[in-house]
Amino acid sequence: MMGNLSGGHVAEFVLVGFPTLLPFQLLLFVLFLAIYLLILLENALIVSTIWLTPSLHRPMYFFLAHLSFLELWYINVTVPRLLGAFLTQDRRVSYVGCMTQLYFFIALACTECVLLAVMAYDRYLAICEPLRYPTLMPSSLAIRLAASSWGSGFFSSMMKLLFISRLSYCGPNIINHFFCDISPLLNLTCSDKEQAELVDFLLALVMILLPLLAVVSSYTAIIAAIVRIPTAQGRHKAFSTCASHLAVVVIYYSSTLFTYARPRAMYTFNHNKIISVLYTIIVPFLNPAIYCLRNKEVKDALRKLVLGRCHYSRDVPDRCAAEPSRQEGTVS
Repeated sequence: MMGNLSGGHVAEFVLVGFPTLLPFQLLLFVLFLAIYLLILLENALIVSTIWLTPSLHRPMYFFLAHLSFLELWYINVTVPRLLGAFLTQDRRVSYVGCMTQLYFFIALACTECVLLAVMAYDRYLAICEPLRYPTLMPSSLAIRLAASSWGSGFFSSMMKLLFISRLSYCGPNIINHFFCDISPLLNLTCSDKEQAELVDFLLALVMILLPLLAVVSSYTAIIAAIVRIPTAQGRHKAFSTCASHLAVVVIYYSSTLFTYARPRAMYTFNHNKIISVLYTIIVPFLNPAIYCLRNKEVKDALRKLVLGRCHYSRDVPDRCAAEPSRQEGTVS
C-alpha cells in the first residue's frame, strides 16, 4: 500500500523545514529539543500519575490520560525528524517514510479532535447533570467513547492515505514544510488530484467540524450553568478555569480548520508552517498545564508520586475542572 501505487518516479522527498543560517539552526534545535523533552516529561508524568492513583480512576481523568498518551505519540511523529534535520542538514525522507509519517500524523490529529469533543461532553454531564452523572457516564461508556475516538481517527487517516498514495509524484520533490502533510503533497502530484482533494475535504469536515459542534454545544450549556452560580466569586473561579480549557480548544480547532477544512489544496507558504507549529508543538506543550496541572487533585497526586509525600489532600477540585468529585464512577 505504501509504494507509489500509480507508478510515479519520486523515491524520496526533501522537507524544507526552517531554512536559516547555521547559528539560528542550532538555536532552533536547542529550543525545539527543550520543548520536546518537556512535552515528553509532562505527559509521561500525567499518564503515570493517573494510572497509579486509584482516586483518579474516574472518567474525566481517564480521558485526560488518553489525551496525554496521545500527545506522547503525536509529538514523536514530527519533532524527532525535525531535530535530526537541524543537526545533520539532511532533509530527505523516503516515499514510504513520508506516507508513514502522514498516516500517523492524520490519525492522531483526528483522534484528538474527537477526544476533545468527548471530554467536553463528559464535562457537560458532570456540571449540568451532577446527580445523574454516574448513570449517564459509567466506566463502560467511557471506555467505549475513548476506543471510538482512536478508531475513528485511524480509520479516517487510512481512507485519506488510500487516495493520496495512489497519486503519481513525478517531480519536483521539494515539500515546503517541516513534515509530510496533505496539502504540500497534493501540490506536488502530477496526476489528477480532484478525487483525493474531495475525500480529504469531506473527511476533514466530518472529523473536525462535527466534534467542534459537540464542543461548542457542550460548553454553551456549561457557560449557561456557570452564569446561574449565585456568587460572583464562584462564577469567576469556574469561568477562569473553563476559559483556560477553551483557549486551547480554540487554538487547536482554529489552526486545524484553517489548514485542513478547505476544498482545495492550499499553496505552500511560510505562514502555514507557523500555524502548524501551534497544533503540533505548542498545544501539546500547553495541554498538560491547562488540563491537569491546574487541577488540585492531579497536583496533589503528582506531588505524592514524585516527592513521595504521605499526606494527600482530598479537597474538592475546581468545579469546571473536576466536578463532581465523589459522585463520578471509577474507570478501571
